[in-house]
Amino acid sequence: MKKIVMAGGTGFLGKCIVNYYSDKDVQCVILTRGSSRLDNKVKYVNWDGKTQGAWTAELDHADVLINLNGKSVDCRYTEKNKQLIYATRLDATTALGIAIQNSKHPPKLWINSGSATIYRHSLDKDMDEYTGEAGQGFSVDVCEKWESLFNSYATPGTRKVIIRTGIVLGRKRGALQPLKRLVQFGLGGRQGNGNHYFSWLHEDDFAAIIDFIITHTELNGAYNLTSPHPVPNHHFMKALRHVQGASLGIPAPVWLLKIGAVLIQTETELILKSRRVVPRKLLEAGYQFKYDTIEKALLDLRSPLSAFSSAQKPLPYP
Repeated sequence: MKKIVMAGGTGFLGKCIVNYYSDKDVQCVILTRGSSRLDNKVKYVNWDGKTQGAWTAELDHADVLINLNGKSVDCRYTEKNKQLIYATRLDATTALGIAIQNSKHPPKLWINSGSATIYRHSLDKDMDEYTGEAGQGFSVDVCEKWESLFNSYATPGTRKVIIRTGIVLGRKRGALQPLKRLVQFGLGGRQGNGNHYFSWLHEDDFAAIIDFIITHTELNGAYNLTSPHPVPNHHFMKALRHVQGASLGIPAPVWLLKIGAVLIQTETELILKSRRVVPRKLLEAGYQFKYDTIEKALLDLRSPLSAFSSAQKPLPYP
């Protein structure tokens, strides 16, 4: 039986991976700040995300370690939240790196989270792993420090991969749910001028890519986990309205988004930054996306019954 250890595996992305392997000969071990327990095939082991402890024994002879640990960036960037965003990522990576180096039989593979937001705001060109240009500001600095720390650990017995993940769209969790609610209330128009790009990924492709990285032992380094076709915001919102059966979509100007961000305690960067990121290295490695267009993804992820209509017409464009 293959053993996969996940730090921070109780969140949305961790659940995607657990669900993917639920019917396979794989044991998932979740490092959690909660209590240690066994839930069906999933083993939960307590850790504090920063110090060595009994949890390190789980890495011995493990096939894969996946680090998804980190406070959500869907918050206001107060000094307290910034410190937590840094600390939860860097402390966990440090703890795992030390544990691997101290292990007599370390994991064969260490996958560490990153983010597609490491690239600059781009309207003019695609950002791939070879030619993509780093951005500036707090969120980019977090990504750069996170990757630099990960790369600083020499692990001769452990292959290392960074996943620069875009916005993962899920059926029940993730960023798609609040956007569906906006559409249902007639507020699903473009955000800002609608020209900024949206780099997305279907949850099924996310889990399948993780498995692809695990099974293709020649892969190492940084990989963009996004669909091959980022779309402008106005395109995405139009497709979402159509799939949800909504004819009305009132646009949201920047000034209104700024007010709304304060009210719901988030940052407009999450909505307005143009992420035009493409997975060149994954495509070169031979990964075939199940959902390569936003239309395919949204049709699969649509709500069973739209607030406006349960009958779905063909999309008006390919």
